[in-house]
Amino acid sequence: KVSEEQLYYLMSRGISEAKATEMIIMGFVEPFTKELPMEYAVELNRLIGMEMDGSVG
Repeated sequence: KVSEEQLYYLMSRGISEAKATEMIIMGFVEPFTKELPMEYAVELNRLIGMEMDGSVG
């Protein structure tokens, strides 16, 4: 679950809720994707983006 405080902080600086949520999640996932081979990391990021598009807004 994304922290309401983190969302509030980013949104108070003019970032949309969807973009703020994406930034928080991608920031959490990034250390894991750096350990994957490039083609898997790209696919994982694409799948996360697709899931975000369907779950936010």
